Amino acid sequence: MEAKRIALIFLWVLTAALTALCGGLAGGWWVASHAVPAAAPAAAVSPAGQGNAPATGKTPNGDVLKVETTQIETAITKAVEKVSPAVVTVVGVIPGQVTFFGRTPDEQVSGSGVIVSEKGYIITNNHVVAGTRKLEVIFADGTRREARIVGTDRFADLAVLQVKGKVPGVAVLGNSDALKPGETVIAIGSPLGAFRNTVTVGVVSATGRNLDTGRGYVMEGLIQTDAAINHGNSGGPLVNLAGEVVGINTLIVRNGGGDVAEGLGFAIPSNTVRAVAEQIIKQGYVSRPYLGIDWQGINPAIAARYGLPVKWGVYVVQVAAGSPAEKAGLQHGDIITQIGGTPIDDQHPFINTLFDHKPGEAVALKVVRGNKVITLKVTLGERPRP
Repeated sequence: MEAKRIALIFLWVLTAALTALCGGLAGGWWVASHAVPAAAPAAAVSPAGQGNAPATGKTPNGDVLKVETTQIETAITKAVEKVSPAVVTVVGVIPGQVTFFGRTPDEQVSGSGVIVSEKGYIITNNHVVAGTRKLEVIFADGTRREARIVGTDRFADLAVLQVKGKVPGVAVLGNSDALKPGETVIAIGSPLGAFRNTVTVGVVSATGRNLDTGRGYVMEGLIQTDAAINHGNSGGPLVNLAGEVVGINTLIVRNGGGDVAEGLGFAIPSNTVRAVAEQIIKQGYVSRPYLGIDWQGINPAIAARYGLPVKWGVYVVQVAAGSPAEKAGLQHGDIITQIGGTPIDDQHPFINTLFDHKPGEAVALKVVRGNKVITLKVTLGERPRP
């Protein structure tokens, strides 16, 4: 009886243990099957938005270039739209010459220009209008209007024209001193005189360039650009991305064979343009200092050929009667080597050195006369109007 009771107790304990074990297994299965998944390892977590190019475009797949290029293209388009209505084609006629064989035909010349005032003032190059008898401008929409020359300055290669009536647009002259190499610029003009408002884009290659004109003086402080400047572009604007005129296109360079040097064009800085144009509009000409001599430049080759005592300077060929030079005591055969303490040489041509001073200013001339070096004081006059 006792043995039977012990067996029943053992059976009950075993049954309870098995029940608890089964319940634990089932509970474990339920928990496992309904639990929240574990967080991914930190290395596998993706930041919000990854996979889309950020606003800065800093991705390795070139998005940054695409974003910046789009912005530049938009700025170029807006700048062109802003300035183009003020760009004109300048067309002139140079009368034929009477020769031994008869009269030569009239010659038609063309260039570009830009309107800078509601009063119809247009800036272009002097070489575009020099010698012309009749001038017209062609606006961007193809309409033509007669223009008159207000004044010119051959040393700066600038001219101001004027048309009557309402103008289709006015360009703003910017600050050329703020230009930096690498900055995007736009040249607008009429290459070959036939393709109005042609746009070419490039960069500022350099500023402050000096270029020998071959006419006894240097054009100073020019903007060098690789924006294509062709025949007919002369006088047209060089524009920055703000739609401001920062230069007036003036020169293309040719190599020894006469071919155009690609990617090498020059523009007159807008700050120079502004100063010259203001004088021309106000008085019809640019006030320049006047000495009153005919002269011949001296360089090392000429000095060696003629046995001159100096390598650089200017030889006084003739002194104008009543001129500042005559009043100061300059004579035929004198050699001027310095003006106002600045030596005359390949870096400081005579005309440029003289033009660093103003009419009415008293300056010292260093002069070689025979075997002597003397100093003369001269009060500069004003250059006669062209």
